[in-house]
Amino acid sequence: MPYPKKLQEIVDLFEHLDEPEKRENLIVYADQADSHTPVDEEDYALEDVRKDEECTDTVGIFLKEEAGGGVTFRVSLGPQVQTLTRAMTAILCEGLSGETPQTVREVPADFVPKIVGGQLVRQRSQTVYYVLGRMKGACQVYERRKAMAE
Repeated sequence: MPYPKKLQEIVDLFEHLDEPEKRENLIVYADQADSHTPVDEEDYALEDVRKDEECTDTVGIFLKEEAGGGVTFRVSLGPQVQTLTRAMTAILCEGLSGETPQTVREVPADFVPKIVGGQLVRQRSQTVYYVLGRMKGACQVYERRKAMAE
């Protein structure tokens, strides 16, 4: 399955970088994580805020319905959340924006090593997949709720 267009563009950016350049760009994305936090004026179809064992702090996933059936994610991150998780948050919010819940659920996780690099994936195997798993779970709950309401 091909990746969503915006996510593919990010994968293409990272895929040909060496490990130091990947780390540099991950730090840039981590710095952008705050631009994907929830906005008071927005209404969210689903809010899932919790601290899981595999993450160092509380993470909130906020799913917003878009016209045409797509969704947008906002994510709140506690102060203890690691840089790599912050980077993946910004990448996923940007790369999955406007996609349908089904598309989000079906995105294979094999893009992660292409972005993060093999060494960081081995060192932080749980962390690099955490936000993607939470977003997929939010989409699943959202779709169930929507089906029950219809």
